[in-house]
Amino acid sequence: MEIKDKVVVITGANGGIGSAIARKLDKEGCFLVLAARTIESLTDLKKDLKTNYLEIEMDVANSKSVSDAFITILNTVESIDVLVNVAGVMPLTYLKNLHLEEWLNTIEVNVKGILRTLHGALPSMKKQNKGHIVNIASVDGKELYKGGAVYGASKAAIIALSRAMRMELSPEFNIKVTSIEPGTVDTDLRNDITDTELLNDKDYGGDEPMLHPEDIARAVLYVISEPDQSNINQLTIKPTGKS
Repeated sequence: MEIKDKVVVITGANGGIGSAIARKLDKEGCFLVLAARTIESLTDLKKDLKTNYLEIEMDVANSKSVSDAFITILNTVESIDVLVNVAGVMPLTYLKNLHLEEWLNTIEVNVKGILRTLHGALPSMKKQNKGHIVNIASVDGKELYKGGAVYGASKAAIIALSRAMRMELSPEFNIKVTSIEPGTVDTDLRNDITDTELLNDKDYGGDEPMLHPEDIARAVLYVISEPDQSNINQLTIKPTGKS
């Protein structure tokens, strides 16, 4: 399906996965809305873009920030065709080490953040009786491990939320919903980890198989390029060699 000129909102557009998605969709001629907590963090990305875009400050952990951002977006464009929820954090911790604020922030960003952006984008998609919401989840939402309890729970919530969103929004409003669930991706997310015991226990030496952000960008392009009658519900992507 032709996606040229489609309006695509990307949260966390300054990060490794978000910026790779932006670069990929820019080549397809999409009109990009680049959302990030600070405009300054988008500087390097903007140098690579050839088509029109809108940069917007949006902190998905703050309801007013998200609401204000969507007001600005919808004052600039007529409608939103695609919402790609990328923004997320991954401060892995052992539960015994009691990193309460990090746990709460993980839910605030990873789960509540999607509820906030859904609230912002849904009126436009309902009005046009069409749209596509792509949520970047993780295989960690299905394959739990020690140290990944809260992060895994947040991604499991995204997977469940995506299924429920399809049940409610697709039949009545023709809105597609896709959950993309990558394995380990070579980004800086692990920089969020402050649990020193976990860091000492885990081997993050860089020799493990990893996906590249561009792999996730191709997946996003694939799912949003499907014709109207086709919805890719879930897409799991793992590094070659990982079962």
